[in-house]
Amino acid sequence: MSFEPFHLGNVPVGGPVPFFILGPCALESEAFAWDMARSLKEIALRTGIHFIFKASFDKANRTSVGSFRGPGLQEGCRILGEISKELGIPVTTDIHTAEQADLAATHIDLLQIPAFLCRQTDLLEAAAKTGRAVNVKKGQFLAPWDTLNIADKMRAFGCEHFLITERGTTFGYNNLVADMRSLYWMRKEGLPVIFDATHSVQRPGGLGGSTGGDGELAPVLARAAVATGVDGLFMEVHSDPANALSDGPNQIPLEFIEDLLVKLIAIHHAAH
Repeated sequence: MSFEPFHLGNVPVGGPVPFFILGPCALESEAFAWDMARSLKEIALRTGIHFIFKASFDKANRTSVGSFRGPGLQEGCRILGEISKELGIPVTTDIHTAEQADLAATHIDLLQIPAFLCRQTDLLEAAAKTGRAVNVKKGQFLAPWDTLNIADKMRAFGCEHFLITERGTTFGYNNLVADMRSLYWMRKEGLPVIFDATHSVQRPGGLGGSTGGDGELAPVLARAAVATGVDGLFMEVHSDPANALSDGPNQIPLEFIEDLLVKLIAIHHAAH
């Protein structure tokens, strides 16, 4: 890797093993967020992984106008900031407009740019200029080498601590495909690369008024990505996916995540 390793709080990026971004899709409630964060921290301690807690304060690109969105910017960032301080874990969430960047940065360690917005120059600039690390989701419409333009923008705006996340590419209607070659090609260019196992199995709009997916394939793709070589894994986790308020079909049940993490670390050591 040609990028300079760095830390996100206590999480090393570019270390000897991949780190993990874990958490539910949405901040469904404050109590739910705390329960998920505490459970995932306990699992992280048992498995020895480094992880960043993830949850979204606003699901701004839901398929249906009537779908649950979340508590909003101020309340969501407050919740995440308090979780970070009390549990001693870094946190991440999406931002959707340039105006949200500064407020989010007062609470959030890693600002995430949604895939649909990865080419929005003003948003990238605002995130970069907060001084926080930035995770840019690769658009479903981009080739792997197109992410070099994103990297150029981030560096031009003074941000060297950024990540590129692969989350699948549009494949016909209501479907995505994850091309493991993209992980190799982007890392070959010196970019720190994350693989998003759960969004890569989405079927966007596949349920008519909401997004479907093949959640059982998320662990399969995660194993393939670790074998290929990545700097981190992104996986959404929920204690009750069947009743999740957002993206339930793709989230990994909390009860299964510990066993999967152990397998992923073993695959990494075997392959690298």
